[in-house]
Amino acid sequence: MIAMTRRTMGASSLALLAGCATQTSTPTPATPAPTPAPHAQIGAWGVDLSNRDLTAKPGDDFFKYSNGTWLANTQIPADRTRWGAFDILRDKSDRDTRAIIEEVAHTGGPAGSNQQKVADFYNSYLNQDAIDGLGLAPVQPEIDRINHLRTHEEVVRLMADPAVSVSAPIAIYIGLDERNPDRYIPIMTHAGIGLPEREYYRRTDGQFPTIRQQYEAHVARMLGLAGQSDTAAKAHRIMALETAIAERHWPIADRRDRTRTYNLKTRAQVKALARSFPWDAAFDGCGLGAQQEVVISELSAMGPLAQLFMRTPVSTWREYLVWHLVRNNAPLLPRTIDNANFEFYGKTLNGQPQQRERWKRGVDNVNGSLGEAIGQIYVERHFPPAYKQQMLELVENLRRGYADRINNAHWMTAETKTAAQEKLRLFRPKIGYPDRWKDYSSLEIRNGDAYGNSKRAQVWSWNFDLARLGRPSDRDEWFMTPNTVNAYYNPVFNEVVFPAAILQPPFFDPNADLAVNYGGIGGVIGHEMGHGFDDQGAKSDGHGVLRDWWGASDVAAFNEIVGKLAAQYDSYTPLTGIHVNGRFTSGENMGDNGGLQVAHRAYQIALNGQTAPDIDGVTPDQRFYLGWAQVWAALIRDEALRNQVLTDPHSPSQYRCNGVVRNMDEWYTAFNVQPGDALYLAPADRVHIW
Repeated sequence: MIAMTRRTMGASSLALLAGCATQTSTPTPATPAPTPAPHAQIGAWGVDLSNRDLTAKPGDDFFKYSNGTWLANTQIPADRTRWGAFDILRDKSDRDTRAIIEEVAHTGGPAGSNQQKVADFYNSYLNQDAIDGLGLAPVQPEIDRINHLRTHEEVVRLMADPAVSVSAPIAIYIGLDERNPDRYIPIMTHAGIGLPEREYYRRTDGQFPTIRQQYEAHVARMLGLAGQSDTAAKAHRIMALETAIAERHWPIADRRDRTRTYNLKTRAQVKALARSFPWDAAFDGCGLGAQQEVVISELSAMGPLAQLFMRTPVSTWREYLVWHLVRNNAPLLPRTIDNANFEFYGKTLNGQPQQRERWKRGVDNVNGSLGEAIGQIYVERHFPPAYKQQMLELVENLRRGYADRINNAHWMTAETKTAAQEKLRLFRPKIGYPDRWKDYSSLEIRNGDAYGNSKRAQVWSWNFDLARLGRPSDRDEWFMTPNTVNAYYNPVFNEVVFPAAILQPPFFDPNADLAVNYGGIGGVIGHEMGHGFDDQGAKSDGHGVLRDWWGASDVAAFNEIVGKLAAQYDSYTPLTGIHVNGRFTSGENMGDNGGLQVAHRAYQIALNGQTAPDIDGVTPDQRFYLGWAQVWAALIRDEALRNQVLTDPHSPSQYRCNGVVRNMDEWYTAFNVQPGDALYLAPADRVHIW
């Protein structure tokens, strides 16, 4: 509004001056200069057409056609494992957040205020020289405590203590009860390994044996830096122990199954899993001594892990605990330890040449502990109220789009369609930021105490969760900060949550072409909404209750479609010997598939019967699909790609583009894709979920 007012005032002033100069006749009122149409931040209307590779045929590789020139001319920054649309926007968010933090850190604030806490947390983390000067002193009390452990019960109590940042083969956290969303409950899961996933301990092909050797050498090196002796022998025992733990872990695809991972048990039933294990010590150690119920995720793994724990000598657990204590706290310890940890986890495991600058990691740490204190300021500076209104309108069009697609789903019975429509009606969008901010008044942060600040924040967070038990669930709570470039669907609350930071180009631009916005943020929101109807989200009803609400024939037909899509993704091989796991990535692939289908329908709804014109020779549907493709433009290092395929339920970026559009009939028409093109699928082979 200010810019428009200034232009109008400028035009009026020029007209008056011209009138005074002539003095020959009655001046004619000047016509105000037209206000230029606002331009999108990317290109003129939301897509940079120069990023395309016009030598690539859309039907052979739409990802390359849309992004090929950008891919060829872009390098991954040395402190990154990947670089793409998400990463560029995250970098912008980091810098915007840094400006807020450093402004607060410079000015400080009254003792106990959020400003004081942010300032002291950030400044203490950034003061690497002070951290170096302290050496191992901050962590030494925990090392001494570990060295004095004599019984398995004592080991369990230490593992359960929220003030000690270690790992354990059995972990517990507080979450929402999926069969009773109005309450919180402790949830038990398997954990305890230092490599990303159990397959790193099991596979004998490719780089995996070498990685294991490098990991064992890294453990020995870190133990030496922590003042331990006989490090090679200790590292060998730790590796053997973690391998035994990993062998008892469930395959990662099985851990997606929300029905199998919901096992409500009483304390007596938990104890029956392994009578010799000190379960009471585990519950008492983390403040859950009075809790009589727990949900166990990987039920069949708990007994074997508890038995392994009791068979393993306490001396080996002491070695294991020192290793994980040092690993988990490496950034808060002298740079020799921090750098050594990066050498393995950054360079070796993910191919990252350089450690991220300290300030970038400092921003991450402040966000992790005081995120909403920063997020509140971020929203004031970077998220105008008009953005939220536009997004809510877009979400409502997506809701209408889903309603249409559900009604037209040929494989779903009328009764289940009615239940699905009810779930859609109850679906709740959260856009930008929470209505109520977290209260950090009880969190103590001290200047010059980086290790202690992290420890107290960890305890504060655990106590925050403990206090939930016995209270009604808080449906207004957010599980991401507003300055996070990401989004999520929460099936227990039947809600989709989009923080402010992702609502920027290339995902969303209020001045971009409508087709681009619907292909970009529309497809992404449709993806998150689609999780409510994927193979796992669909197990919860409109109120978030985990229960069967589909008819048997619907489940059978749906599973057939899911299997068909999984088979497509099983065929993708981003690296030699590394295949996409179609079953493991099924939920995210379904989110992309259904989300973009629905976003296209929502775009048609937004047009309200009007025909959108071509722009720069690009049709509306072409702009829609280019909007989707540019969101997934990304480069990734081979090591990080291997890690992603084995541990991340999201498919690599090129398949989130190509694997989706090849199932959409409108894409074939928009780009004249024909039989013989590499991405071509016969109409009967295209997967239409919604």
